[in-house]
Amino acid sequence: MPSLRNIFSQRHRFVHIFVKSMLVLPVPVLSDNYAYVLVDEDSKEGVVVDPVEPHKVLPVIGQKGITLNGVLTTHHHHDHAGGNTKLLQEKPNVTVWGGDDRIPQLTHRVKDQEVFRIGRLEVTALYTVCHTRGSVSYYVVDPSTNDKAVFTGDTLFIGGCGRFFEGDAKQMYNSLHNVLGRLPKDTKVYCGHEYTKSNLRFAAHVEPNNSVIKDKLAWCETHECTVPSTIGDEFEYNPFLRLSSPEIRKAVGLDAQADPIEVLARLRAMKDNFK
Repeated sequence: MPSLRNIFSQRHRFVHIFVKSMLVLPVPVLSDNYAYVLVDEDSKEGVVVDPVEPHKVLPVIGQKGITLNGVLTTHHHHDHAGGNTKLLQEKPNVTVWGGDDRIPQLTHRVKDQEVFRIGRLEVTALYTVCHTRGSVSYYVVDPSTNDKAVFTGDTLFIGGCGRFFEGDAKQMYNSLHNVLGRLPKDTKVYCGHEYTKSNLRFAAHVEPNNSVIKDKLAWCETHECTVPSTIGDEFEYNPFLRLSSPEIRKAVGLDAQADPIEVLARLRAMKDNFK
């Protein structure tokens, strides 16, 4: 008859094997972009997010033994969607999700708040328009562990936000504050570019007395890859989520009664010209 210690050990090993979590693998691509491999470790089913350089992403999939289900495309710009055609030449018959008909090889145009699954992972497509009129962020929840992640493309960066190429400040405010900003604070943020140092330098310029920004900048000096942050973190140091800060309002020449959308508009204009 096995001892209680052996029974406990066997049960512990079983639980350790059974309870696996969502896995996110950042893949640096081009000069400063990120693609991501998103995996349900239990089923080994996965997708790639914005795989602009398939020759860098596909080896990761092969090494991990992942069954590729498809591509999550955040928006149509070439540095995000430009690898779709080549990837499908290597991996035909996979789904390409996105919110814009300009996305190469698009097979499924998602609706806002549409939910689908990758293995057991629950993915919700969130329209976060402004950078482009078809920008989508993908919010992912692992129901077994309650791990949460969001892939934000060029809408929300660590310490910053995207340019208003096809939208305006009202749309970006909605995307940042009413959509992404309302996600759970522990949601991990995986953005489309490694812009963190330059974003935080601007943040320190408009809010010089924010010690959290200074600490994060110092942290960046020893970390080449700065993803992920969290939604909660962003409210501590991202000026585009801190529009009520007296220092930021002073920096853009507005008072406490000013419309936060106007604060955001002026802040983005300042960032566009910041060196």
